[in-house]
Amino acid sequence: PAPGMESLPEAVLIRILASIPAVDLVLVCRLVCCQWKNLVDGAELWILKCQQEGLARAESDEENWQNFYFLSKKRKNLIKNPCGEEDLEHWGEVENGGDGWKVEELPGDFGKEFPSEEVHKYFVTSYEWCRKAQVIDLRAEGYWEELMDTTQPKIMVRDWYAGRRDAGCLYELCVKLLSENEDVLAEYKSETVTIPEDNDASWTEISHTFSSYGPGVRFVRFEHGGQDTLFWKGWYGVRVTNSSVTVEP
Repeated sequence: PAPGMESLPEAVLIRILASIPAVDLVLVCRLVCCQWKNLVDGAELWILKCQQEGLARAESDEENWQNFYFLSKKRKNLIKNPCGEEDLEHWGEVENGGDGWKVEELPGDFGKEFPSEEVHKYFVTSYEWCRKAQVIDLRAEGYWEELMDTTQPKIMVRDWYAGRRDAGCLYELCVKLLSENEDVLAEYKSETVTIPEDNDASWTEISHTFSSYGPGVRFVRFEHGGQDTLFWKGWYGVRVTNSSVTVEP
């Protein structure tokens, strides 16, 4: 009989396997035989796939290359409608103090353009506290339980805020990592940022990285908000946009 694939040198077999979609490698090829299982579970195959697809990483890093590959491919902003392009769609637990939230076009009255040309709108608060939140279901986004419990990839949170030049305002950010039962396993809460009247309306980024947060994280709850400090009717409070939550490789 003609020799089968088991007779191929391992380096050649790895190159063949590297051409197969990653999900098929894990769900199908890994079950073929012990040799294929060992190759799919090993680092060399995933190092090659990362090289082929331009996913950079220091080779001295001994963490799981398979997880690195999947996390890199999945990497995206898990916040939906971060810049108000869909009004308040996807934002829940909305608190509409004063005249409530409003979406405006950049740069807005007495405002500045955003540092990125890709951002065109922002949310703005009113003369009493306005808050809004999103809860991200990590499993629904493809981050399986073993990955979250064992690898515990870093979770990066970012937000951008600004005032307008003719009014002072307040801003707050609060992000929680929640369990299956929505118990709080880790939390980041900013100080209450005070932007004075006669500020320069520049946009400021705030960020936090969760790491080594322990097993059990299934949801991320992102909440931000603020108000103006002059209590003027209308929308003179803090402006927020380009919020993001990413699971980092």
